[in-house]
Amino acid sequence: MSIRKTSFSINEFYHIYNRGNDKREIFLDEQDYNYFIKLLYVANSNDNFNLANLNRYKDFNVFTQKNNNIVSIGAYVLMPNHFHILIAEIEDGGISRFMQKLGTAFVMYFNKKYKRTGSLFEGKFKSQHLNTDIYLKYIFSYIHLNPVKLIDKNWKESGLQSVSKTFDFLNQYQYSSYIDYIRPLHRKELAILTKDSFPDYFPSPKLMNKEITDWLKYKDSQY
Repeated sequence: MSIRKTSFSINEFYHIYNRGNDKREIFLDEQDYNYFIKLLYVANSNDNFNLANLNRYKDFNVFTQKNNNIVSIGAYVLMPNHFHILIAEIEDGGISRFMQKLGTAFVMYFNKKYKRTGSLFEGKFKSQHLNTDIYLKYIFSYIHLNPVKLIDKNWKESGLQSVSKTFDFLNQYQYSSYIDYIRPLHRKELAILTKDSFPDYFPSPKLMNKEITDWLKYKDSQY
């Protein structure tokens, strides 16, 4: 039996991530992405939800007011074969419960839709404790820059082909919280985030874009 190396503490920050078994894609179409995004909101509660009622989460009416979160989410991104979440624990065991509900619900949805059985993810989710201010601030950029690989997979090694096209792509990528930082109140998915639980590194869209620009220009880092 494997033992998780990271233990979770209330009000501490963590980078959570996982990918498909054998690097397989876990989001095959727009519905898959949107379902997982809705689960980021629905699973963040002590309330039980009926995993058998998969159709309930197919529309965006799921983003309603609730005040019983068990974790705080500061950023996220979904990629074809993996995901990243910046998270903080609100109550004891919150991260583990949230991830169990999120993973179970999505695997049930995926297996039913694609008529398959068995595991989907590559074991337990991975976690890193963000125990320095520099590391925590970096993760905001790291998460939101992940989609750049979809249009320029060698950008870190060779540099960007076009900065303007890169920003155009990030500004339109729907499966990330980046839009909710540069265009606040633009969409319902903003309800997933609890920005007040994280340091206010980016009080304006201009500062967020400056940070992203700096990382794109100075891609060589200790991380």
